[in-house]
Amino acid sequence: MTRLDVDRYVNGIRSGDRAILSRAITVAESQRQEDRSIASSIIRALGPATGGAKRIGISGVPGAGKSTFIDLWTSRWLGRGESIAVLAVDPSSTVSGGSILGDKTRMVHLVNDPNVFIRPSPSGTNLGGVARATREAMLLCEAAGFSIILVETVGVGQSEVAVADLVDFFMVLVLAGAGDELQGIKRGIFELADLVVVHKADGEHRQRAMVAASELASALKYIPAHRQHWMAEVLPASSITGEGLGDIVSVIDRFWEQEALAIETRRKEQQVAAMWRWAAQSLSDRFRADVRVAARAKQLEAQLQEAEIDPYDAASELVALFTSGAVTSK
Repeated sequence: MTRLDVDRYVNGIRSGDRAILSRAITVAESQRQEDRSIASSIIRALGPATGGAKRIGISGVPGAGKSTFIDLWTSRWLGRGESIAVLAVDPSSTVSGGSILGDKTRMVHLVNDPNVFIRPSPSGTNLGGVARATREAMLLCEAAGFSIILVETVGVGQSEVAVADLVDFFMVLVLAGAGDELQGIKRGIFELADLVVVHKADGEHRQRAMVAASELASALKYIPAHRQHWMAEVLPASSITGEGLGDIVSVIDRFWEQEALAIETRRKEQQVAAMWRWAAQSLSDRFRADVRVAARAKQLEAQLQEAEIDPYDAASELVALFTSGAVTSK
């Protein structure tokens, strides 16, 4: 894809040009150093136009219906005149690097709405259920004028809490009736959740969902609150009947009223977290790009497969090689 100059990206995003917004996000997602420099310049120029949106993270177990939930639930926001950007992070194949990217096809009500922008992004090798440039994509969407940014993450696992470092409000979708109501969700997820939604509370599953919601609400009382003035809530909801969807909007409204000052403080903390995250990623990129490390790593991999060396010793040797002198990139 041909790159534009920074001013064209900036002016296009400010004017709400969706095509240029998409191209800017692609630049931000690139692993090329030149593209990262361009993305940094774009975001720096757009800085005054960012920060005004509500940032909401949505995670949940596979099969919880996150995409369907977003498709129906966001109509409540659109009815109030909001504009919404959905950043749907899909799992990438560890073999081909490809991404499923199925969310956009499931958001049938939103995909053609002029007030909605849907951007599927592959998670790549990133842990935490977020893509490498999710934070940058959020800022670009805010600068384009979207008032609500939804980040739909890969799913729920041990490292999914990373999304909480990006958003203001964190919602977790669960299902009732899977035996263990926590369904393998790690405690850390609930410690960071601001709202737990027991989804698919309809038909023959409705009563079971109501019971699960009550049990989860009781269980959450024993988990230390991560906010000073807000206790996580639990609500049953259905994307088929619409039950509970309006209540979720009301909960989020109330959250913003109570946590306005805390959100401002948290965003400052997230800026610091972003610095360390990018520093670690940059070091990792430089480490892997070093030709000496790459050459020696191939030799060490062969020795590891023959049990001729310990993984810790092999890693230590690569780090020592990397830090021993000037780095040579591929």
